[in-house]
Amino acid sequence: MDTWGWAVLEDRKDPSHPIAARCYEENTQRSGRVFTSNFVLDETFTLLFRRRPFAEAQRFSTALLASPFIVVETVTQSRFRKAFALRQKFSDKPRISFTDLSSMVIMTELKLVDVLTADAHFQHVGLGFRALPE
Repeated sequence: MDTWGWAVLEDRKDPSHPIAARCYEENTQRSGRVFTSNFVLDETFTLLFRRRPFAEAQRFSTALLASPFIVVETVTQSRFRKAFALRQKFSDKPRISFTDLSSMVIMTELKLVDVLTADAHFQHVGLGFRALPE
């Protein structure tokens, strides 16, 4: 799960909310788990608390952290170094965020291919990722 996915799921007024919610539900039912990272949550919480009323951001963030379906993967020192290696490898793609690169490392390790995102970078790197919703 990318930052975009969490932000759109939280904001019911976002035009992409219905399709993102449907995609989230389908994948949760199929696998029983949703993976994200501490870096993605850092971005998500920063964004939510900046844009939304405090009570709404707190409610969503607290529920997200309490969910038994959500697995928060940590960007460890090893994963951080691998993400930095990807940063160097993809020198021709400077707009890819370091958070996205760290997500790519985790996804590769866990053999995950689907990511709820509006970010095309996941497909531009040629690592077999599929951005959802399609």
